[in-house]
Amino acid sequence: MKKIQMVDLKTQYNNIKPEIDAAIQNVIENTAFINGQQVGSFSQNLSSYMGAKHVITCGNGTDALQIALMALNLKPSDEIIVPAFTFIASAEVIGLLGFCPVMVDVDYNSFNVTAKNIEKAITINTKAIIPVHLFGQGCEMEAIMEIAKKYDLYVIEDNAQAIGADYKFSNGKIQKLGTIGHIGCTSFFPSKNLGCYGDGGAIFTNDDELAEKIKMICNHGMKIRYHHQVLGVNSRLDTIQAAILDVKLKHLDKYCKLRYEAATKYSYAFKNIEGLITPKESSFSTHAYHQYTLKVLDGRRDELKNYLEENGIPAMVYYPIPLHKQEAFLKIANQNGDMNISDQLSNEVLSLPMHTELDYKTIAYIISKVLQFFNK
Repeated sequence: MKKIQMVDLKTQYNNIKPEIDAAIQNVIENTAFINGQQVGSFSQNLSSYMGAKHVITCGNGTDALQIALMALNLKPSDEIIVPAFTFIASAEVIGLLGFCPVMVDVDYNSFNVTAKNIEKAITINTKAIIPVHLFGQGCEMEAIMEIAKKYDLYVIEDNAQAIGADYKFSNGKIQKLGTIGHIGCTSFFPSKNLGCYGDGGAIFTNDDELAEKIKMICNHGMKIRYHHQVLGVNSRLDTIQAAILDVKLKHLDKYCKLRYEAATKYSYAFKNIEGLITPKESSFSTHAYHQYTLKVLDGRRDELKNYLEENGIPAMVYYPIPLHKQEAFLKIANQNGDMNISDQLSNEVLSLPMHTELDYKTIAYIISKVLQFFNK
């Protein structure tokens, strides 16, 4: 059996090598390395896939979040609600722009921020909400959008881990995660479900005015060359990365299906293990399984992690320190209520290998070692 990877990008590449190589070669031959036609082509194809009116590509997922906030005409010290249990980028950009991150606790089962916790954190200074669809499953967006409408707030979806997943509204309507809020943001980091071979990101919106401003911000605040209407940044998706992503977009639904099938095998094998909680899927969101994240009880998480690694199985902790305890936020962030669940999750979560190339033999080996640990 070959070495087990958390994410096996090499095998994935080998399986679509002719398509990828041809796409890259075409860019090189045309030498339009910045803003080549492949950038526009990919943007249009992603727009069709997502059902979003506007797709604006950019340099990476963190840029996408920062640019989204820059487009909202917020003032220094305005408050933006963000989950305490997530990757730092969602809150980092709030602090970088001089706004106030307000940390709220998450739901134990879904790992996601809840509408209830969001509403409790709203003050007269609150201007926006950043729900993060963590590990590949959606937040309760219908309720969050109702709260946003009630209090006149912007919603920026952080969809870096859930591209390809669907949200089902109570009336039966189905919409892609990342297209429900006023703005959606995603990352094309190589390990993502739709990943390029470097850095990349994108911003989604159905609002024409926001789209125009976002495009300007991405390009030094320009709509007309050398006419700078607003202060912007230099954030763009390279043509080679766009060409790669355009190829991989055709495979995204298959990739999500393969991840889901691997997750199903894991969960079936682990469902009766005392001291281990498998991911719980919601009734309103499909799960893209960017990560397959267990909760290991009784303080045994690190012991299991070490045991798996001793047996050649990588395992990762996403995330070992919640945001409200990160030194960078101690002086600039507020928190609403206690963060007991975020604290608990940081001590219990453990992610197993999850990618599109997991074969039956590899999955069976990983399962066997987890079972051995709990039966020893």
